[in-house]
Amino acid sequence: MLALATPIGLSSPVVENRKAPDPASIPTWEEVAEDYGRFLYSLAYRLAGNHHDAQDLVQEVLLRVRRGLVNYKPGNFEGWLSRITTNAFLDRVRKQKRRPTVSMPEDAENFIQGSPGIEAEMAAADLPQHLQELLAELQPEYRAPVVLKDVLGYSYEEIAANLDIPIGTVRSRIHRGRGRLKEALSV
Repeated sequence: MLALATPIGLSSPVVENRKAPDPASIPTWEEVAEDYGRFLYSLAYRLAGNHHDAQDLVQEVLLRVRRGLVNYKPGNFEGWLSRITTNAFLDRVRKQKRRPTVSMPEDAENFIQGSPGIEAEMAAADLPQHLQELLAELQPEYRAPVVLKDVLGYSYEEIAANLDIPIGTVRSRIHRGRGRLKEALSV
């Protein structure tokens, strides 16, 4: 029988010092909903562009978080939440492309509109309304990187990791998205 030698300086195939994640460092689902709810809503609102879609997106994200907390490895928690939110948004966009929605009837002004709520007012207060509307008009492939970079201040590397795309693609999408915003602002 052959004995496998371990190269000098490398550990053996058995990982000796690996510790299981400390369950105390992983927040509960309730703590996530309470402590990160505003963060999730703000990101969802920037991506979705309106209050109702943002609320739906946050609910979807919280469901995914509930399922994924058992597999979470302690690290950048906001980055993990951002990735889940962005992926949920992109999944929703893909789903909408497969199933087009029916537009509102012509007598839509007869419908009663509810108030947007404090969350929408808070999220809208960060960006002027005309900029939020322009962001909402951007294609999702440009909107997500632009929001992550210019609104939330993520680095190119973090955006690439969140969207699971190469960093060069992140840079080009941000450049194109900013260009389209600039064109729209100059009109």
